[in-house]
Amino acid sequence: MKNRLKVLRAERDWSQADLADRLEVSRQTINALETGKYDPSLPLAFKIARLFGQSIETIFDDGQA
Repeated sequence: MKNRLKVLRAERDWSQADLADRLEVSRQTINALETGKYDPSLPLAFKIARLFGQSIETIFDDGQA
């Protein structure tokens, strides 16, 4: 699943560790999300969307139109 996490994080000048702290996950989880190796759970996707003030659909793209 494609996502805009890296871009959103960079816009705020946050490291992966900074984002991980805010979401209460490991830095490795952030890395796996950004590289597409891992799709977030629904609760984590909601948490990410709230943190960035955007909808889940704006951040994550499952490739289906």
